[in-house]
Amino acid sequence: MNAAASAPPRVLALLTCFNRKALTLACLDALATAAREAGVQPEAVLVDDASPDGTAAAVRERFPWVEVIEGNGSLFWNRGMHRAFARGMARGADYYLWLNDDTHLVPGALRNLLAQAAELERREGRPVVLSGATAEPGSSTISYGGRVATSKLKPFKFKLVWSEREPVAITALEGNCVLIPQRVAAKVGNLDPTFEHAMGDTDYGLRTLRAGFGLYLAGGVAGHCSPNPTRGTYFDTSLPLARRWQLIRSRKGLPVRSWLRFCSRHGGLLWPVYFAWPYFKVVATSVPGLLRPQQAR
Repeated sequence: MNAAASAPPRVLALLTCFNRKALTLACLDALATAAREAGVQPEAVLVDDASPDGTAAAVRERFPWVEVIEGNGSLFWNRGMHRAFARGMARGADYYLWLNDDTHLVPGALRNLLAQAAELERREGRPVVLSGATAEPGSSTISYGGRVATSKLKPFKFKLVWSEREPVAITALEGNCVLIPQRVAAKVGNLDPTFEHAMGDTDYGLRTLRAGFGLYLAGGVAGHCSPNPTRGTYFDTSLPLARRWQLIRSRKGLPVRSWLRFCSRHGGLLWPVYFAWPYFKVVATSVPGLLRPQQAR
């Protein structure tokens, strides 16, 4: 076997962050440990979206292997990751690793992801995108990872799945920890910058399947990450309708342009129904007697 054939793969981590320096530094510390355990050199591109807490300077000082790109404060997750991915593909790597800056990889995570990706590619004869499951800190409860569609009539309703030992085929991925082979990135391309904050990761997984590649959730737990709370979001029915209506149309809700792109791209002939439903539901669940019964007085 020649030296080139036995060389470890190049894995380039891609991250975006805003104003949570301690979490970002801890994430990069764990990434460096995971890379060393996997026998690969730590490399990363981090888009810092104008964090006022000094994240960019702290990362440059502690992690010289991280290329820091500074945003203007308006990128949010998807557009920050789009910029990181664009730079990553320009640099080139064997694998790209999406990583949320609040995700703390566990020991052996990267080694396990690479091993499972290689085995799945050998078994299927095609590259696969592999999402890593995260658990809530201090718990075995899975917070993010991969999901499967539950109904053909509700194509955007996904159920969280997980296996302790075996990879699981999925239809929707969550972007907290995702390993993407170069061959997939070359064909599927970058995240779609139409999406302002969310939806870009789900869209990318569906585009991956459409391009003929496999989409899997790795067996086991890759890291720890706390779930986002629903309290104070448009899901929170205790809020007044005016506030919920504002939240659903905000960047962290379902902004109209992003949601329109997602539904029209993936919703088939019934996409207008799927597009209108969450906005209708916000109104209906805020008006007693429509989608929820009135409480007895």
